Amino acid sequence: MKIPFLFFFFVSLVSAVRSETTTAAPKTMSAQLPVRALMLYGLPPSGLETFLDFVRHDLPREGVNHLIFQVDYGYEYKTHPELVAKNAYTRAQIKSLVTACREAGIKLIPLVNCLGHQSWAQTTHQLLTVYPDFDETAGLYPENKGIYCRSYCPNHPDVHRVIFDLLGEIVEVFETDSVHVGMDEVFLIGEATCPRCSGKDKAELFAQEVRTLRDFLATKKARLWLWGDRFLDGDVTGLGEWEGSRNHTSRAIDLVPKDIVICDWHYDSAPPTPGYFAVKGFEVIICSYNKPHVAIEEAGQIFHLRQANADNAMGPRLLGVMSTNWGKSGEFVASVRQIQKTGVSEEKSPAANFLHLFEKVRQLTAQAETTPAARHDK
Repeated sequence: MKIPFLFFFFVSLVSAVRSETTTAAPKTMSAQLPVRALMLYGLPPSGLETFLDFVRHDLPREGVNHLIFQVDYGYEYKTHPELVAKNAYTRAQIKSLVTACREAGIKLIPLVNCLGHQSWAQTTHQLLTVYPDFDETAGLYPENKGIYCRSYCPNHPDVHRVIFDLLGEIVEVFETDSVHVGMDEVFLIGEATCPRCSGKDKAELFAQEVRTLRDFLATKKARLWLWGDRFLDGDVTGLGEWEGSRNHTSRAIDLVPKDIVICDWHYDSAPPTPGYFAVKGFEVIICSYNKPHVAIEEAGQIFHLRQANADNAMGPRLLGVMSTNWGKSGEFVASVRQIQKTGVSEEKSPAANFLHLFEKVRQLTAQAETTPAARHDK
């Protein structure tokens, strides 16, 4: 089982390295990356007006055309008001964001964490607080000590009734054809103490949840996006248990539909995993966070790999790049604008990462579009 994985990994690396020496752009593909995304953690509604101005003016100027907006329980759900977090967005506020993105030519994609990330530190989020029996480890780990994040049980008979209600509302209010469901860093799955999941194959359990969510979103004419770490073998690749999986979920990659979009995040280095996902038949986006040199390397990798494989099926699957932010979005906006005034530095921060990434994307695009082959193609 490990040999095919390493083979695909090697093919990805060789293709990317070879493409670095290519001087002519391919004749069959635009130099523009289809997805140039920013992912932001939800911000307090009180900062919405400043954020809307940022969406309308700053994001188009940088070249962003996708905004992934993490909302989770921070929306005033009508189907399940018992799950609404404090300071949640109203319908009118979300509609104002929808309008701003549309006016700016930006595709808005909501993010609702499913399966994992149902807690953070000592705080258990609304789903498992209101419905504790949905918990994969119900009654265990008081104050969440000894675990990273709680998960809901994918085999609980009632959990999807609630999850589907939430996702259905989100699709409608965001007027979207894509939903990001998170599903990263799922450490609690198929636990021995769960009466429904004990003894079951963890890869199949993870794939089952992907299929379940994908099939529901398809009924809403929406496509499923998710983080890619659970599909990577953390031991074989050396990526470890965070950017890869050490709890035996990686085989799920062969058990899920190919029409999902994988967001392949790596924050400390730029392994050639996008090529692996593309070889496996998935569309993929490479994601960075707070280290500009990593973002720059990732942009070059996916750009050149996409160009080098323009004439085969893999190239079009390499969709583009995403800059992520896991802190307060209001502070991120302020930092971006401050750096824009003072000049982009080499500091390690989400704002600097964002600005360096999109500067690199603009450079790569300009270089490709000025080659003789690219001009001929136009």
